[in-house]
Amino acid sequence: MVAIVQSNLTFEEFLNWDDGSGRSFELNKGVVVPLSEPTAKHEDVVDGLCRLLIDHCKSYSLPYVPRQSKQVRLNTAPGEAESSRKANIVVFAKDEWDRMRQSSASAAAYVPPPLVIEVVSTNWRDDYRLKLNEYETLGMLEYWIVEHYAGLGGVQYIGSPKQPTITINCLIDGEYQAQRFQGEAMIVSSLLSQLSLTIAQIVAMTEA
Repeated sequence: MVAIVQSNLTFEEFLNWDDGSGRSFELNKGVVVPLSEPTAKHEDVVDGLCRLLIDHCKSYSLPYVPRQSKQVRLNTAPGEAESSRKANIVVFAKDEWDRMRQSSASAAAYVPPPLVIEVVSTNWRDDYRLKLNEYETLGMLEYWIVEHYAGLGGVQYIGSPKQPTITINCLIDGEYQAQRFQGEAMIVSSLLSQLSLTIAQIVAMTEA
């Protein structure tokens, strides 16, 4: 049976909504919007990177909990229906994750998480433009954009000739400042300062 949405959904209602198709969705001003299914390479990068971050946070006893494919509640103007993004990787504050563990509600970013990571796919303009503005407005401390193989993102974002790139947007005085890392250059993250990671290592995740 396919559920039919007859009215705008709140974020909480959306999290409990299921049309029975097994597809992924986001919420756009109260309206459920289907997402394209990811490629195998995309899945490999997201899975490998998330596992790497989980191990790193545990090894260094960091107060963060990385999780895949979680909804992020966006800022909503007064009187406007709610919206969300289904992020590839959400790094939750441990206190917030522990709070959700005591609740029967769906696990999601009800409050702005410290970090979100999006792995670029065919909708790369959303990652570099729309989501950047949305996450900046949320006051999220860091937003990573991972371009794991050349050819998708625009030249203005990954340079020419195009090549795999990690762009780390760090919130400074309420605005994102971007740093681009390519090849064997070690990324610089204010949240994960001890992380040793290059885009070359991420690319290798799809070649294992």
